[in-house]
Amino acid sequence: MCETETRPLEAEVLVVGAGPAGLAVAACLAQAGLRAEIIERNDTVGSSWRKHYSRLRLHTVRQHSALPHLPFPADHPRYVERQQVVDYLARYADKFQLRPWFGEEAECITREHGRWLTRCRSGRAFLTRSVVVATGANGRANRPAFPGEEGYRGRVLHSEAYRDAQPFAGQRVLVVGMGNTGAEIALDLARNGGRATISVRSPVNIVRRDVLGRPVQVTSMLLSHLPHAWADAIAIAFRKLTIGNLRPHGIETPAMSPLRQLREQGRTPVIDIGTVDLVRRGRIAVRPGIAAFTLEGVRFLDGREESFDAVILATGYQAEVQRLFPQAAVPVQDKGLPTPVSGSGALAGVYFVGYDVRQPGGVLHTIGQQARQVTAQIAASRSASEAAPDGVRVAT
Repeated sequence: MCETETRPLEAEVLVVGAGPAGLAVAACLAQAGLRAEIIERNDTVGSSWRKHYSRLRLHTVRQHSALPHLPFPADHPRYVERQQVVDYLARYADKFQLRPWFGEEAECITREHGRWLTRCRSGRAFLTRSVVVATGANGRANRPAFPGEEGYRGRVLHSEAYRDAQPFAGQRVLVVGMGNTGAEIALDLARNGGRATISVRSPVNIVRRDVLGRPVQVTSMLLSHLPHAWADAIAIAFRKLTIGNLRPHGIETPAMSPLRQLREQGRTPVIDIGTVDLVRRGRIAVRPGIAAFTLEGVRFLDGREESFDAVILATGYQAEVQRLFPQAAVPVQDKGLPTPVSGSGALAGVYFVGYDVRQPGGVLHTIGQQARQVTAQIAASRSASEAAPDGVRVAT
């Protein structure tokens, strides 16, 4: 059902989500003299950051990770810690007097008489000229099902439920998936008393977080200005020099460069902060994909069976943006991530911020750019509407 129980609250702009993307857009709009209403399904800003595992740090440097109009404190480390990001987002909301409607989850967004009607699950509704969808890429945990899982005697959890290694001390733990989350959870387990194994199903691009003191983020941003063929060749050379051949340890390397895979597939390389070293030293084991669960563990695709006390699924997320728009198809790519920043046609007046994972500067850096872009477009649209002769409706 998608019904309205109360009279819609009218506003210029509605921002859906109070994470980094939603806060950045709302702050930029405020700086431009445009007030936005913000809805957030949880009870605080930056809620996803509060739930991440404890050891998480940004992989992007402080200077290129701050949101518009408020840098991170100068005394923060180069790679800001999770709790520091949480505190920063709270300060950001306070500085720009952003007051979201907490506990309000958007249920559907429809076009009504030239404006956008956003209905919430609570029955509250908002009627606005523009809507900025900023719910983040981690809308719903991607939870694959495996044969035999129902009979497994151990514990199975998605990585979103992982906080730290303490509950797994002394246990045999299988981490399924070697993206950044899987690689870091395995590292955390291995360094803190767990016996970690990673199940790696397909080739993985891995890069060092820093090479000769230079952050890989900064290097990739510089390389993005070169012709693709040159940049890819340099990136492959750096990968060979710093990571080398991991095939003897069970990890295959893609033929394409990390930059090309990011650019064309939206797949961020694993930013290594120590996992590769522990794999080479045998402290983190590597196995192929899972064929099925057994009573005590799993059987891998190579036929080998091993016992595990717990299995952590680092299998990613789905953005789940399309469900909000029953009347229009949202152009999306893998994992349900919207491809446009500015909607067109049936989605004119709708903006999508925080879903572009293909830029070398990282998501937070891209969010800052998109927030400014969207603000400029909304301000221009309002100016055009105000300048139109009476009785003439300007499309938004």
